[in-house]
Amino acid sequence: MSNATAGAGGSREGGGTPGGAGFPRAVRLLTPAEFARVYEFRRSAAEGPLVLHAAPAVDGGAAVRLGLSVSRRVGGAVERNRWKRRLREAFRRVRARLPPGNDFVVVVRPAPVPMAAAGARRVEESLVSLATRVVGRPGYSRGGPRPDGPAADSRPRRRGR
Repeated sequence: MSNATAGAGGSREGGGTPGGAGFPRAVRLLTPAEFARVYEFRRSAAEGPLVLHAAPAVDGGAAVRLGLSVSRRVGGAVERNRWKRRLREAFRRVRARLPPGNDFVVVVRPAPVPMAAAGARRVEESLVSLATRVVGRPGYSRGGPRPDGPAADSRPRRRGR
C-alpha cells in the first residue's frame, strides 16, 4: 500500500469503526453449538423478512451477542452479503438499546435488502422491537426450552425445502 492511500482510510489499524462500535468476536456467536443453544431455547419473533431467536447468555453477563443466518434461499452471494452488512451495521447502532445478557440469532427470509437510510432505520427498529418483544414475554427468563405441549405435538412438522 502506498503512502498516499495509507492515510486515506486504507489501513485497518486503530480498531475499526469510530467510537469502538465494531463487531468484535466478543459480541458474535461463533460456533455451531452457540447457534444451536439459541435455537433450542425456542423463543423467537418475526417481523417482515427477519426472524429473531433469543436465549439468555450462558455466563449471565451483560453482553449482547449476535449471530446471523442468511441462507442461499435469500439470493446469491452479493445479496446475502448485503443483508449481513446491513444487519451488522444495525446491530452496531442499536447494541446499547438491546436487552442486556442475551444471545440473539437473526435469520433472514427471502426479501430484498432495505436500501438507503430509511431502510437502515427500519432494520434497526426491527431488531430492537423483536428483541424487546421476545425477552419481554412471560417465562423467558426461567430458562430451558419450552416444553412441548399437546398442541405442539398435533401440528405436523415442516420439512426442509
